[in-house]
Amino acid sequence: MGLDMHRHRPTLKQTNKAFKSKHATKSSLKDLAKGRVNKQQPKAAQNQTTASQLRANRKNAGKQAQIKKRQALLSATRLFSGVDSAPRIVAVVPLSEDVSSQMAAAALAESLDADTETCPAHGLWKLKADRFKTSIQFVNLPYRQFYAALDACKAADYVLFVLSPTVEVDQWGDLLLRALQTQGLPSVVVAVAPTASPDPKSRTGILRSLLSFMQYFVPSLGRVFDLALPADRINSLRALCEGRPAEVRWRESRAWLLAEDVRWDADVDAEADAKLDGRTGRLHVTGVLRGAPFSANRLVHLPGYGDFQVERVVSAPLPRAGKDTGASMEVEPALLAAPDADDVDSLVSTNVPDALENEQTWPTEEEMQGSKYHSAPDGDAAIPDAKKGTTPRRVKRVPKGWSEYQAAWIVEEEEEDEGDEQDGNTDADGSDVGMHDEAAAEAAAEEEEEEMEDLPETEMESSSRRSVAFQDFDMEEESRQLQEWRSRNRTEEEAEDATFPDELDTPKDVPARTRFQRFRGLRSFRTSPWDAYENLPRDYARIFQFEDFRRTERNVKRRTEAEGYGVEPGTRVTVTLRDVPEEAAKVDFSHPFVVFGLLQHEHKVSVLNFTVQRNTEYEEPVRSKDPLILCYGPRRLRTSPVYSQHTRGGGKGANNVHKFERWLRHGVTSVATTYGSVAFGNQPCALLRETDDPQAPDLVAMGSFMNTDTTRVIAKRIILTGHPFKVHKKTATVRYMFFNADDIAYFAPIQLHTKYGRTGHIRASLGTHGYFKAHFDGPINQMDTVCMSLYKRVYPKWPTLWKEIESSIDESDAMEE
Repeated sequence: MGLDMHRHRPTLKQTNKAFKSKHATKSSLKDLAKGRVNKQQPKAAQNQTTASQLRANRKNAGKQAQIKKRQALLSATRLFSGVDSAPRIVAVVPLSEDVSSQMAAAALAESLDADTETCPAHGLWKLKADRFKTSIQFVNLPYRQFYAALDACKAADYVLFVLSPTVEVDQWGDLLLRALQTQGLPSVVVAVAPTASPDPKSRTGILRSLLSFMQYFVPSLGRVFDLALPADRINSLRALCEGRPAEVRWRESRAWLLAEDVRWDADVDAEADAKLDGRTGRLHVTGVLRGAPFSANRLVHLPGYGDFQVERVVSAPLPRAGKDTGASMEVEPALLAAPDADDVDSLVSTNVPDALENEQTWPTEEEMQGSKYHSAPDGDAAIPDAKKGTTPRRVKRVPKGWSEYQAAWIVEEEEEDEGDEQDGNTDADGSDVGMHDEAAAEAAAEEEEEEMEDLPETEMESSSRRSVAFQDFDMEEESRQLQEWRSRNRTEEEAEDATFPDELDTPKDVPARTRFQRFRGLRSFRTSPWDAYENLPRDYARIFQFEDFRRTERNVKRRTEAEGYGVEPGTRVTVTLRDVPEEAAKVDFSHPFVVFGLLQHEHKVSVLNFTVQRNTEYEEPVRSKDPLILCYGPRRLRTSPVYSQHTRGGGKGANNVHKFERWLRHGVTSVATTYGSVAFGNQPCALLRETDDPQAPDLVAMGSFMNTDTTRVIAKRIILTGHPFKVHKKTATVRYMFFNADDIAYFAPIQLHTKYGRTGHIRASLGTHGYFKAHFDGPINQMDTVCMSLYKRVYPKWPTLWKEIESSIDESDAMEE
């Protein structure tokens, strides 16, 4: 008989999955869903493969992309193929002193068995590459010509940098590469000059080092060619002849022309008028059009001379060789384009201010200066003022025969006057002492006059006078010491402004209500209203304002594309410009002469805002309104921009008020504001500072064009600080912010704040020395500082046209040229 054994509950009991019926009922599916609803896709049905996943469709999409790229390549290189094709413009830029552009161009020509005797040291040289069915136009640039290299790279399809295998790139070469990187580089080819290396085995390491250096400025660069090797010569030439030039964004919608020949004809009317500012005439520029179609109705820009109108565009084909005789045949030029009188752009760049619209009745400069000489009260002839820099010599009245040493001991007039006053007091007692006869007095005076003479006083050392030793330095030493003092002073000011931003001490000798009468207080810098059209300077009456700048830009580009007229790029033409000064025809072909076409309205002057950042390699302090050279697009201006804070995303805020920045600091994006001609598109900009070497300026900052917002208010802030002398909870007695009671009453409505975040107001003035009682929204610390923020709107200075060779350009009319 068996006994029942005790068993534990099984813990590893297997539970099989329930059977799922293929034909489930709706109720069972609803129970399983537990309220979840599957969202159906409207575009793609379930259990259906999308079209892009099919193998045939993927293959077709790849084929279409391949055809599209091939067509884009053919359209980009069609300009350079054919009998009358445009040459590929190659700017040859040497970066070392021991290499030359002529050396590199001749080495490339030797690989094609071409004649190199006609290759110039500087200037244009056209090479026909029959092997690659194209032609190349070299622009040989001299070493250490900064602005010539910038202009050549603006018009070039390729840039050939020539390096040395033995000499490193100096500071000037590094500056040029940074400036070209800011301006925008086309396709870049780097080659080492065909010079003998001290060790041929080390040439590979040199090429690798140079490639690493150049990739910092051109990250897409693949290799550095060695022009001493025949294979590398052919490969570098193939890169120039068969590649597709990279597009530079800012010149996509513009036409330009690299001049091959420049002629100037004087106007008959101009010669008859004999203008004082020089003769003007017609400038004939011959070259191949590049970029967008060229319209005769639009203005053109000559760097350094301004904007001009086009008179006509005439074809200038090259002579062709005859089929039978082989002699060259001249082709008659044909008129290709002429300006339309109804659609041509005007040269008016600024408005003429109407003085009658102003309410101010201030006197003019001529009225303030008055007449040439001051009128004499007695009706005699007016005595002219002394010449500037001259000082009349002091003359002493001494007895005859006295020396200069004896004359130095004569008592001054002030002491004599004191003695006379004492004598007069004693004589006024009523006694007869000191009373003389009039005749005797006149005789004594005549006798004394005969015994006296005039002796000019000279500077001499004596015990009663301090002598200062003066050392006259030469001009170089004086300039060096002045630059050292200025840099030291500006560096200290920048460091102090970084430590105590915008803080200013209230002057004691001038009332604060007079010193800061142009400033105002704001309750909130971001939201308080500020009328953008109040108290505007006279320069604002000269500029143009766009209602919607971005919309105008879109309309101009859309109209240009829709019209589609103009001379096609690749055509060799002669463009005739009217009213061009004679000095513009004095062309030095070591400096490329480039004509840039402008879009509609790009001649108008307005307020330009650029987003800029400091160059990390430049350490000198940069202050607002410092004179700089602004380079943007084809233009260069001598300007003094003002800097302001750049809001994130470029927004305007509630009131479009932005804080003025006294210094352009490292690592911070700021907005530079100045006057200038409008530029459409995302134009790069560079700020340069002139140095003793005109061809080696300092690259201060770089950036891009932002907008032409004339209502942007740049508010300069100053902070007046005071010390809490006595503190009782939320109330404090403040001193050292003002120094009289009238100033306290004038600034009482403005809100106060502290560095620890408290806000308050002035309650009452205490005494006559500038003490006042203030109440805050919280307890005040004795170590805190009481502040008052005041704001004033600032404006930039009117710019002038920058020229590499300075000339007498009137500042008021420089923008109209």
